[in-house]
Amino acid sequence: MTNKPFMPKATAVWLVENTKISFKQIAAFCDLHELEVKGIADGDVAKGIKAYNPILAGQLTRDEIESSSKDINRPLVLNKKILDIKSEKKTNTYVPLSKRHDRPEAVLWLTKNYPQLSSGQVVKLVGSTKKTVDLIRNKRYWNSSSLSPKDPVVCNFCSQADIKKAIDKADRKDAQKKKIKKENKKLESDN
Repeated sequence: MTNKPFMPKATAVWLVENTKISFKQIAAFCDLHELEVKGIADGDVAKGIKAYNPILAGQLTRDEIESSSKDINRPLVLNKKILDIKSEKKTNTYVPLSKRHDRPEAVLWLTKNYPQLSSGQVVKLVGSTKKTVDLIRNKRYWNSSSLSPKDPVVCNFCSQADIKKAIDKADRKDAQKKKIKKENKKLESDN
């Protein structure tokens, strides 16, 4: 995530109109040139851009603006806590008929290379169904004999980062299960 506010020019317009913060501070905060901010104040730049209130947007607090107004050398700091927005849920996109045979092959690739992944994780990565994943895993899929493993990243079903996250999560769950099993064995041997 960058340290630049959302809609920087509109934010700069609001800061110029509503605060006593220096052009240099506004320029640094909005990632603009100081002359551009001066142009906004003169009305030469950003004509027709509606001012965007960074306080209402949660990008700045009133205290932050007041502190920077009093000290000309103090930079404005973006309020990151509120801006940490979760990424939107991935929507299913249309997969052409010619590419649909790639899904079972991607499932096969994932189940062969990363057996620790749960069926639910494979479903999320590839966009298949849990039933299909279980059938492929147990070699009972109707077309098992003609399937060849295909990397889901190459098929554009998910990214390498998505696979890494899923593997890390599966490994953590596996380690936790082993730890609980070990503790249970220890308790049984003590009794």
